[in-house]
Amino acid sequence: MVVATGFFDGVHLGHRLVLERLVAASRDRGDDSLVVTFWPHPRTVLQDDARNLRLLTALSEKKALLTSLGVDRVEVLPFTRDFSRLTTREYLEEYVKGRFGGKAILLGYDNRIGGDLLGPDEIEKVAQEVGLEVIRTGSLGIPGGTVVSSTKIREAVASGDVEAAAGMLGYNYSLTGVVVAGNRLGRTIGFPTANMRLYEPLKLLPGNGVYSVEVESLGRKYMGMCNIGTRPTVNVGFDRTVETNIFDFDEDIYGLDLKVTFLRRIRSERRFESLELLKNQLIIDRQSCLDG
Repeated sequence: MVVATGFFDGVHLGHRLVLERLVAASRDRGDDSLVVTFWPHPRTVLQDDARNLRLLTALSEKKALLTSLGVDRVEVLPFTRDFSRLTTREYLEEYVKGRFGGKAILLGYDNRIGGDLLGPDEIEKVAQEVGLEVIRTGSLGIPGGTVVSSTKIREAVASGDVEAAAGMLGYNYSLTGVVVAGNRLGRTIGFPTANMRLYEPLKLLPGNGVYSVEVESLGRKYMGMCNIGTRPTVNVGFDRTVETNIFDFDEDIYGLDLKVTFLRRIRSERRFESLELLKNQLIIDRQSCLDG
C-alpha cells in the first residue's frame, strides 16, 4: 500500500500533483493507493477561531473527488484531541504501517504530520526509521507564480472571484443542498427562485453577489443565476441566503437535491428602491448570464 495523508480540502491542483504521483507510484509497484484523511478539520478541534473556518468540500465531495482521480481507497480518521497528540512516529507506526499496511508514504512539499508538527524533511527521516519508503513531491504554481493552496482558494471564493478559484481547483466551485420554501417574492416579479439549505453547514459560501451558474436538478442540467446575500431590497435582516433562478424551468422541487455550480460573478449585491427596479436589473443579469 502506498499512502498519502492529509486533509485535502478542495482536492485542488496542488493536491492533484500529489495524488497523481500517488496513483502512479502504486501502479509502478503493483500495489494499491490509499489516502488517509480526517474529519472534522483539525482547526475545529484545536483552535479558538474555529467558528470562522469554512470548507471547500464536504466529506462526501472530497471522497468522490479523490476516487475520481484513481485513488483505490480512502480512509477517514476521526480527528479528536487525543488523536492530535500522536507524534509523527506514533501515527506512522500505529496507523500507516499498523492499521493500513503501508509500505511507502508520499509527502507533499508542505506536509505536516503528528502533534509534534514535523515538516517533510523530518517526517522523511522518521518514516525511514520505521521502515517506510518515502516519495517526495514539490509545490505547484499557476501562471503568475502563485502557489496553489486551500487558503488562497478560500480567499478567492469568499471574495466572489469564483473564476480564480476554479483556476486553482481545476474545476468550478459548487454548493449542494436541499430546496426549502422561501417567501415566494421572486415569483411575483417573474423570477422564481429555489432557496437552498446546504447539506454541509461549514461549506464556504461565495461572497455576496449575483452569479452565472449551472444548476443540476431532477437529473438534468440548466443555466441559471444565483444570488448570495442578505436580500437588502426586501429584507432588513443579516442572514445570508442562497437563491437560484433556474432558466426555462417551472417544476416543484421543494425537498429535492440541488447542485449549483458557479461560473462567474455578474455583479455585487445591492439595494434597490423598488421591486420594479430590482426586476429591471434581474432582466439585465439574466441576459448577462446567457451572453456568457
